[in-house]
Amino acid sequence: MKKFIKPIVITMIGGVSILAFAQTPIYLDESKPLEERVQDALSRMSTSEKIGIIHAQSKFSSPGVQRLGIPEIWCTDGPHGIRPDVLWDEWEQAGATNDSCVAFPALTCLAATWNPEMSALYGKSIGEEARYRNKSVLLGPGVNIYRTPLNGRNFEYMGEDPYLTSQMVVPYIQGVQSNGVAACVKHYALNNQETHRDHVNVLVDDRTLHEIYLPGFKAAVKEGGAWSIMPGYNKYDGDHACENSVLLLDILKGDWGFDGVAISDWGAVHNTEKVAQNGLDMEFGSWTNGLNWGASNAYNNYYLAKPYEQAILEGKLPMSDLDDKAARVLRLIMRTAMDRNRPFGSINSEEHYAAARQIGGEGVVLLKNKNNILPLKKGQKVLVVGENALKMMTVGGGSSSLKAQREIVPLDGLKAAAENKEIEIAFERGYVGDTTGEYNGVTTGQNLQDSRSAEQLIADAVKAAKEADVVVFIGGLNKADHQDAEGTDRESFNLPYNQDKVIEALAAANPNTVVVNITGNAYAMPWKGKVAAIVQDWYIGSEAGNVLADVLFGDVNPSGKLPITFAASLTDYAAHASNDPEMFPGVNGDVTYKEGLDVGYRYTDKLKSSRINYPFGYGMSYTDFSLGKATLSSATLPESGEVTVTVPVTNTGDREGKEVVQVYVRDVKSSVARPNKELKAFRKVAVAPGETVNVELTLDRNAFAFYNDKTKQWEVEPGKFEILVGNSSANLTSRLPLNIPTSLTWKD
Repeated sequence: MKKFIKPIVITMIGGVSILAFAQTPIYLDESKPLEERVQDALSRMSTSEKIGIIHAQSKFSSPGVQRLGIPEIWCTDGPHGIRPDVLWDEWEQAGATNDSCVAFPALTCLAATWNPEMSALYGKSIGEEARYRNKSVLLGPGVNIYRTPLNGRNFEYMGEDPYLTSQMVVPYIQGVQSNGVAACVKHYALNNQETHRDHVNVLVDDRTLHEIYLPGFKAAVKEGGAWSIMPGYNKYDGDHACENSVLLLDILKGDWGFDGVAISDWGAVHNTEKVAQNGLDMEFGSWTNGLNWGASNAYNNYYLAKPYEQAILEGKLPMSDLDDKAARVLRLIMRTAMDRNRPFGSINSEEHYAAARQIGGEGVVLLKNKNNILPLKKGQKVLVVGENALKMMTVGGGSSSLKAQREIVPLDGLKAAAENKEIEIAFERGYVGDTTGEYNGVTTGQNLQDSRSAEQLIADAVKAAKEADVVVFIGGLNKADHQDAEGTDRESFNLPYNQDKVIEALAAANPNTVVVNITGNAYAMPWKGKVAAIVQDWYIGSEAGNVLADVLFGDVNPSGKLPITFAASLTDYAAHASNDPEMFPGVNGDVTYKEGLDVGYRYTDKLKSSRINYPFGYGMSYTDFSLGKATLSSATLPESGEVTVTVPVTNTGDREGKEVVQVYVRDVKSSVARPNKELKAFRKVAVAPGETVNVELTLDRNAFAFYNDKTKQWEVEPGKFEILVGNSSANLTSRLPLNIPTSLTWKD
């Protein structure tokens, strides 16, 4: 039996007690191996103390073990910035004056950079802000796949492709955790809609689960080394995600070897026996039901609190499961709050604002630019129209709502930049949408009321448009319910507030109309052929106005690529193609993914081009690029299982820019149905005018594999494959044959 070192309690001035020991216990000695420290601490804990550390004690914290000097865990909502503090047991604001933050771009914008270096910068920066606020766990990033453009929470995720998501999530996690703050990857898994999110049961085949919906989480765990993960509200195959043994035990902790903590979404637990035995480690929430009603300070009544302890004491549930949960929580605490060597962090620094601006600038996507109307030119009279030119977007949208230290809205950013470019900026409202600016006690302070009728707003805008050289319409969605917001899904694929009519009227009055839409989702474009330019802007955060000005005035050459397909109509997405309610939003509590692997471009690239406004991976520049003939290092896959693709990229324009080389793989003949092509490599590269850069990308065995749901393993069949190279899923400039001589199989 290990010797217990009795602590000596020393009472400091003011009555604050600390612990001292006759000699340093192993669990406090950071020179000892982590697992040795975890087991030493666990051996000193009582059953009640083990129960105590696996559930919340307040809205965003769980207790440590005061007797042993083990600190609390403090969580904070992300993934776009550090959420302001609320009261201990209430959702009301704590009234702090030091909890404002830098609002970073939404994760759709990060994904649109197609640049893992931006993801690393993002993670490092937001991790520093979390660390400065002394948070242990950042509740993000989100990696759920974009299945439907109606999902209100898509703006928090990284698009429709599992490979792109996987490549972008790993540097984010590593950047956050370099600060001694755990990334909590969410929402594991299949949280692809907000409608009935707390009980909808997802029915999906195993191949689709493993090939489409799990790779982002798998990369986060196996490559990113995530210290925590958050199961979602929804069910999978009949069991809630927080109580699902297949997701948590078989896959996460079994196949992937996850050694971190599975943390429930707030109020997502429903049954003590299931949650105790099926792999969840910590329960968070509030009030009796875990989320929104019942007695206050109800934390001891949680499913993983007194009911769990009682079941163990009565011999109904084994101590071994509790020991595993407590050990995982101790491991998390030692990686974060007990790490004396973690940096101190920083918040609201100019470096963080610069990072937000750089990431945003690389994520904005130029979709159309007729006659090079952009960038805007010196001496022009520019009319800006649209509510989103004025509206602050950092407040609202659900748990990602922030109290930003500052937010520069598009109109202010454009006006500030125009002063040095001899460009005259005027403004007309055009439409009135959501005039509120409050979420959970944080307010924007904006008064967006306008008493004019819809007809008068359009008439005033049209009149001014006729006098302008260029019209810049800034609209899109916002963070109100049924737009881009947690808890609700969109009700229409069209832009809200009659914006289509406003755009049509502006284009008729002035053919030099530029449409800039701020959204986290795709939308219909009935006016696409009538406007001169289209810019896909995102929720950029604190630097929104500066980023847009950088792009529109040409200080930044746009290089973003779409991480989602912009189809022409809702029924051009597989989940909505047949208008089958069983596929969305579900019938009798079940939603069935009948489309299988046909998610995003895997489906839309089969359609006529007229049914796609802009394909996955698409994005223009203010310069021009030419992709030369690609070559393979070998026409036959070698025993190493790796082959290199080399692509020459030439800048044929007159200014420096960045292009994204994309490599897709096609199995020419397979024993199972496979998508026509799948993204398996990409690289963003900067190229000077007249310069040619040779881009090398490596494909390994994973690029050619499918998940065999019968053998429960990954498989590469021998035969002919094609390597497809281009700069979007619809623009492929090279097709290279590859022969794979022998079959390959392996398990996760």
